[in-house]
Amino acid sequence: MSTVDLHTLTGAYALHALSDEERGAFERHAADCEACAREALELSETAARLGLAVSVSSPSALKSRVMRRITTVRQDSPRVVPLTRPPGGGIRARRLSRWALAACVAGVAAFGGTTVWQYERAQDASEQARQSERRTDAIAAVLGASDARTAGAELAGGARGTVVVSKSRDEAVFIASGMAAPPSGKVYQLWFDDGGTMRSAGLMDSHRTAEAVLLEGAVDGASGMGITVEPAGGSAEPTSDPVALMTFPA
Repeated sequence: MSTVDLHTLTGAYALHALSDEERGAFERHAADCEACAREALELSETAARLGLAVSVSSPSALKSRVMRRITTVRQDSPRVVPLTRPPGGGIRARRLSRWALAACVAGVAAFGGTTVWQYERAQDASEQARQSERRTDAIAAVLGASDARTAGAELAGGARGTVVVSKSRDEAVFIASGMAAPPSGKVYQLWFDDGGTMRSAGLMDSHRTAEAVLLEGAVDGASGMGITVEPAGGSAEPTSDPVALMTFPA
């Protein structure tokens, strides 16, 4: 095995990206290196949770929309109108023919509208799944980078935060566990710390207490990161005191 700094293999080990020889060497190293053993465990737990990121939950209002749409779709077969001309001339027959034609057109329109609606919902779900998969792949690439460096910190309320930085990719991932939900109408916003100037790095999901987030934008020499509570949708600059500040690993 070529010479490699075993301290840098925590991410690759967590993602099962090492050869048998490398894995054995790292496990022997981790037996005597508490920091690497802890990082590998934390990253392994996070990697397991990332599998859930590609799942797509149905919108909460989907059932009610479906039930409402059902009332517009004909469920029973239409009654057959006799084609024989009834006594009294052709006027009534023509009226019946026009009524039958109108009913057919209305039925086709309703069915077509429902089909388009169902297709659009399926397209939306498919696009959400693709976006989730791309996010998961990007996070896994940072965690598995050969030069990934990790730093952890205890956050408020017993939460735990871990940041993983890859200089070769110029990217960072923030991993949170045990985060308390933000106040109603608020969201956690992440920031790069550029020597005291905070640069937005994206938002966390306010419905998750544990999450891995790829910070938006390049690390670009940032010395660390911060987390603030901001109005839903985020802010151009911090509007509250940070709930956490973390220094990036060297």
